[in-house]
Amino acid sequence: MENIKSFTNILVQLTLVVSIMLLSGCSGTQLKLEPLVVSDRPTEAITTLETDLAAAVQEQLNVLSPEWFGKAERSLAEAQTIMKEKGELGKLGQSVAKGHAELKKAKEFARTARVAIADAIKARDMARTAGATSFGEEYADIEDDFLELTRKIEDNNLGYAQKNQQKVATLFHAIEVKAIKEHTLGEVRNLIREAEEAGAIKVASGMLKDVKAELMAVDAFITTNPYAKEDMRTKAAASRFNAARLVQLVKQARVVEKMAPIEVSLWVEKILKDAGDKLGVSDMRDRSFDTQSANVLESISSVGSDRNFLAEQAKVQKAEITTMLEKHPAEIAQLKEQCDSEVSQIKIQNDSDRAALQDRYEVEISALVKQVATLEGKNRAEAEKFEKLMAEKRAERERLEAEKRSEQVRQEAENRAEQGRLEAERLAVENKLELERRFSKQYQDASSLFSPDEAECYKQGQQMVIRLRSMNFPVGQAVIMPNNYPLLSKVQRAVRIFAEPGVVIEGHTDSTGSPETNNLLSQQRAEAVRQYLLANAVAKEEQVVAAGFGATRPLSPNTTAEGRAVNRRIDVVITPISIATP
Repeated sequence: MENIKSFTNILVQLTLVVSIMLLSGCSGTQLKLEPLVVSDRPTEAITTLETDLAAAVQEQLNVLSPEWFGKAERSLAEAQTIMKEKGELGKLGQSVAKGHAELKKAKEFARTARVAIADAIKARDMARTAGATSFGEEYADIEDDFLELTRKIEDNNLGYAQKNQQKVATLFHAIEVKAIKEHTLGEVRNLIREAEEAGAIKVASGMLKDVKAELMAVDAFITTNPYAKEDMRTKAAASRFNAARLVQLVKQARVVEKMAPIEVSLWVEKILKDAGDKLGVSDMRDRSFDTQSANVLESISSVGSDRNFLAEQAKVQKAEITTMLEKHPAEIAQLKEQCDSEVSQIKIQNDSDRAALQDRYEVEISALVKQVATLEGKNRAEAEKFEKLMAEKRAERERLEAEKRSEQVRQEAENRAEQGRLEAERLAVENKLELERRFSKQYQDASSLFSPDEAECYKQGQQMVIRLRSMNFPVGQAVIMPNNYPLLSKVQRAVRIFAEPGVVIEGHTDSTGSPETNNLLSQQRAEAVRQYLLANAVAKEEQVVAAGFGATRPLSPNTTAEGRAVNRRIDVVITPISIATP
């Protein structure tokens, strides 16, 4: 076993050395820019770079390769400025191409970082999940140490990063333990107090005793086992869940306590009836509660099957759209093949005509030669002279005829080529107009799903942005509450209208709190919405991206309560398949 571990470590080291050597070989300031023509679609070029940057945030490139990611962001800003000021499209294309090249470099360094400082990265993720970002400067100092590691990797100083990663990982682990004790277990203590105030001692004394005992056991476990990370997190989360459950049960028990038995029955019946009405099932209140419950559960199962059917149907629609997009290029190729065939036939006919003409000239010239030979008073020299003259005449005629035919073939070929070019341009314009018409129709259909209070919909180039005005989360949390389900159900329908588009879920916060806390919270909320959409089979996993931007993209000043409320938002950016997969 030890030999296997040693071999694995050696293999990892060799991989890192090779990676750094490759990165060193191309780490100069010169970037290899891929040619990018944006003359016809400058907005889409910028949109693609924006989407790629959002995906990069989800992949943590902004911290695993902060310098190169920052350069890519600045290139995007340059392109947006050129677009806004209606500058040269050539410069805009160069800025976008530069941004993509810089993002590519960021991915290369991030790939190396994930291997070189894997322990530090994992420790950071765990600390952030536990809520360590709320410790302000204490967390920010550790984050700075982490960013120093990734910047050293960008500077090709792998030795420094590997030498100091354990120190940074240890700091993250320590603050994670502190966060679990102060936040998770602190929240459990608050929930226990809430349950006691609600009357848990009277109506749920046994459960209250169990929850308190579990809290003490988890606290002791963390103290005595500070490095049992997975068990620590699992036990703390379970303790919080049971405490929160106790609070809800006690509150409900106090409500039921004041109700007559028949009122309890009617209350349960109403819950089942409301669920059945939402599902569109028949009224079965004349049956037992078990039967009513089974009816609701079977209907839910049926809805799940329908959802899977819709997902399959979306795949079929995507295939149809792809076929339509491929149709015009196929027609252009067919026109070109037809044009080439006709030109070839003209050449064959031309060659045949020229051969027939040459044969006729040969016959005429032979006859003339024989006549010359029999003429009286004509000597041989004159006959030869005449024959030579006729040969020259024949050659001149052939030359003129060949030039005429060649010019005719060339002209006809040019005409065919021009017709083919014009037809290709016509088809391209029709294709573009069809895509725009389809997008406008899809946008109108999707927009009509939302009321002004629910969401603000607008076009951003060839993208649709749905700003979820009525989407609310509990303070400081990323839990989707049931009252948000109707809104997210409409989001699902809006996405399905576009078949299988690219979707970016953007999370934004106000400026209250530290940047680290805001960035993490916005990412977690965006990810929660992403997971909801994926759980409902709206799109494939790789087509839905979650990106948290914290307070970096405000819509209003954060100086007022109204402005802060506007800035706390979830934006759903939908890119149709024709744009997402050019």
